[in-house]
Amino acid sequence: MLLSSVTKVLVLADCIVIKQIISSRNKVLVTLEQLERVSTFQEFVQIFSQFGNEMVEFAHLTGDRQNDLKDEKKRARMAAARAVLEKCTMMLLTASKTCLRHPDCESARINKEAVFQRMRLALEQVIEIVTDTRSGGEARALPVSIYAGIKDFKVKVEGLRDSLYCVSCEAVAAQLEALMEKTEDFTDSAYTSHEQRETIIQLCQITRQETKQLINTWRHAQLLKAKEATDEMELSILKTCQSVGDLRRELHRVAVGRATELLKLHSDHLVLQALKASGGDGNLEAVADYAGTLTEHKEQLVETCRLLCHISGTEPLEITCIHAEETFRVIGPQIISAAQTLALHPTSKIAKENLDVFCEAWESQLCDMAILLKEINDVFEGRRGALIKPFSHKHLKTVKAAKLDAEEQTTIAKLGLELCLLTSDVDSEVERWDEQDHEMVRLCQIISSMAYSMYLFTRGEGLLKTTLDLFHQAEVRQRSFSLIGFLIESLQGAIKSNASPGKDGSIYY
Repeated sequence: MLLSSVTKVLVLADCIVIKQIISSRNKVLVTLEQLERVSTFQEFVQIFSQFGNEMVEFAHLTGDRQNDLKDEKKRARMAAARAVLEKCTMMLLTASKTCLRHPDCESARINKEAVFQRMRLALEQVIEIVTDTRSGGEARALPVSIYAGIKDFKVKVEGLRDSLYCVSCEAVAAQLEALMEKTEDFTDSAYTSHEQRETIIQLCQITRQETKQLINTWRHAQLLKAKEATDEMELSILKTCQSVGDLRRELHRVAVGRATELLKLHSDHLVLQALKASGGDGNLEAVADYAGTLTEHKEQLVETCRLLCHISGTEPLEITCIHAEETFRVIGPQIISAAQTLALHPTSKIAKENLDVFCEAWESQLCDMAILLKEINDVFEGRRGALIKPFSHKHLKTVKAAKLDAEEQTTIAKLGLELCLLTSDVDSEVERWDEQDHEMVRLCQIISSMAYSMYLFTRGEGLLKTTLDLFHQAEVRQRSFSLIGFLIESLQGAIKSNASPGKDGSIYY
């Protein structure tokens, strides 16, 4: 009775948590719809502030739920969905502002709609995970990877020695052919070299031959009414497992090699820089050319993520590969639409900021892919080391790290969103000034840039690497505020004296 009562309490508590998450999601969806329909900056700022608070609450609830999940696959899916929501919040801010500033721009509208759509899909995925359901009532299943197929195939092959009369050889042969068919993702790729293609095909043929020989020896053992596997059959089992293992190693080498080459190729982000420059110059033709190059890069990265998924080694890593593939697939076109908007409005600082945000998301995903690649290699080589942290506090030798509680984390997250929103508002207002070289405008732009850097630091991103960097930035920002205060007092004095301010901030009477 005691165990039954405790179980009921635990189930009730779990139901309450799930309802809290669903309720939080519903509030976010309502506010999301309001944001999609706003027509003025003032209305947008007011609703986005509410949206930010609701997203922080949702992130807190889902973060706790993610930590409580025992199923590694669900935990990985939850982490992927939450990552989408976190990154899309900034994209939603800049994409919506760009649409408000340029309401008749088709590329800006397309860019914004893609962000809203992706956020809704991520919200739905979170609910599917916490309620263990899927739209339509179907169970969500991962596509079978080559690694999982090889693992299952080897289990069946080695199980033949103990199941001489219980396993169908046709089933083993059919499973091998299904496995061989999946290797076509490697051999049919335009980016696979001729040498690599020939090696993979040869290893597939060897595996087929060894499996065929195994089936023959297995049937021969049955004809002899053998009670256990014969020596000939044991040798065939060993050779079959070895050949399929060789195939797996070659596929791993090809996938990891291509991913490594692509990461090196894209480390300088030249295409992104070219898109920014072309958009800023208003050169639509150049933007179209570089958009084609980015599209090609996107296809290469998408295909490489698919290959990595085949050899990743664990289901959580497979999920992470699928998430990376989807991210590159979505963000590529969004960068292009943002660049087209900037090319149509080359003086728009909001359009420039929007393009910067999507380019940063692309760069961030490349960094995530490098970490993913290391994890896949760790699994392949039999070690599961901890992920490399993106930032190091080695310069703060006298400072001890302190773990923030849930309330402190929530407070920091809310302040970060508010800081980001206020920074965005400053940029919007400054852009309206005709005299862009005025000292007041210049200082406001500097402070806005510093505030955004501080916001990125709270997310573990940006140029600020250590807490000392953050303190230094805050100190410089405070001095800038003091200077702006002095300029405001001077301007007020000038207005009272019917004087006019100069472009350099000095006062002319």
